[in-house]
Amino acid sequence: MSNNKSPLSELPFIAPCRRVPASAPLRWLKKGLTDTKRAPLASLSYGALMAAMLMLMIFAAWQVGSAWIMLLLLCGLVFLVPLSCIGTYAISAQIERGMKVSLKTTIHASFRSYIGTELVYALAIMVVFLVWARASSMLSIFLPSTGRYDLAEMMAYLSILALISLIFLSIIFAASVFSLPMIMHRDVDAITAIVTSINAVLRNKVTMLVWGLLIALALIIGVLSGGFALIFLLPSIGHASWHGYLETIDAEQFPRHLIGVTSNKRPLAKLNQSNEL
Repeated sequence: MSNNKSPLSELPFIAPCRRVPASAPLRWLKKGLTDTKRAPLASLSYGALMAAMLMLMIFAAWQVGSAWIMLLLLCGLVFLVPLSCIGTYAISAQIERGMKVSLKTTIHASFRSYIGTELVYALAIMVVFLVWARASSMLSIFLPSTGRYDLAEMMAYLSILALISLIFLSIIFAASVFSLPMIMHRDVDAITAIVTSINAVLRNKVTMLVWGLLIALALIIGVLSGGFALIFLLPSIGHASWHGYLETIDAEQFPRHLIGVTSNKRPLAKLNQSNEL
């Protein structure tokens, strides 16, 4: 197969998506757990790194109680963790292609092969995050004028804050869930990947709601375990996201990367299973 890029005028604005059933996330998670078991060293190394990062920020927020620390915690959740999952996508791609999983190859895929596009993605998400932070700070007008901060007095403020946070979390989730796997899989720009992801989420609302709830449940279980369960759960979610992307997004019209894990097709049996051409 030729790796020559198609002219920009011939490329679609977004990659088409498939409709997937609401039960699909359970299948993705099962495949993700399988990938973690098949490459335990690489997967759990990434899991330990992401879990340590997340628990460190939670600990700092708990001890210091600073608004800036809480801002850092939210930034880690919506910004750093999704970028870290790039490594798990690379691990799954190596497994699919029958390659020996290499930490060197995984790290290269995470921080060198697609770094330019990843930085554009990160900038776009950061803009959304800063708007979220600004919107949250403006909600101080809903704080009780009586100076009492008990639950009854704070209910209006907390309700509006929760609604605003849910809206922005939904935007970031929709923009992230399939965009980073697509960036690693095909030679596309960050905006095309983000718009493709949002389109796929909007066309599979119930399925993505289930997937979002499963991710939230896994994070809650992981944090309540003191971070130990996160070491296994976070890479499994990353692997599952890769399989979810392959099942949902049809990116065959976009060129492959010239180098890297995904520069070659997967074995024919794998392609038939996921309908990827």
